[in-house]
Amino acid sequence: MRNYISLEFSDADLLLLQEYIPIVHYKKGSILLKEGEISKDSYFNFRGCVRMFYNINGVEKTANFYTENKFITVFDSYTQKKPSEVYLECIEDCTLAKISFDSEQELLKKFPKLEVLSRLILEEELSTYQNIVATFVSLSPEERYVNLMENRPELLNRIPQYYLSSYLGVSPESLSRIRKRIFSK
Repeated sequence: MRNYISLEFSDADLLLLQEYIPIVHYKKGSILLKEGEISKDSYFNFRGCVRMFYNINGVEKTANFYTENKFITVFDSYTQKKPSEVYLECIEDCTLAKISFDSEQELLKKFPKLEVLSRLILEEELSTYQNIVATFVSLSPEERYVNLMENRPELLNRIPQYYLSSYLGVSPESLSRIRKRIFSK
């Protein structure tokens, strides 16, 4: 995470940060947050992939994939203490930095320069969500797949096809047809 943060910290500061932000290893299949729970933690992903999804009448709808060097937060639940509408699931073994809301607030008081990092994280997440919404509003399923190939190619061979199809808003069979059309051109 030190490489991600361009803020200057002394070695003593970094030791204090490590006390507040433990590194935790999660096995594939671990659930970090369930629908209805209040999110108490935020994460930084060092290794692995976390899937955010909704459960709509028993059908899982994937909203996002968080891979390496991404922050993972369900903002409305984490900051406003609302019950979560989503699940967070490790779909690979993961190594995550974990911070509780209370620890984050303490660190922001001790290190005001972390406000800059907090703002940058919010800006990145807002941009990500705006892009996801824009692709669903303005692109066909085939165009969404091409967009995924161009912007997040690492997901294509890493993520199971049934999760990718859910993320793209199509059935696995439709995704298979889309892939055949694209690769036969």
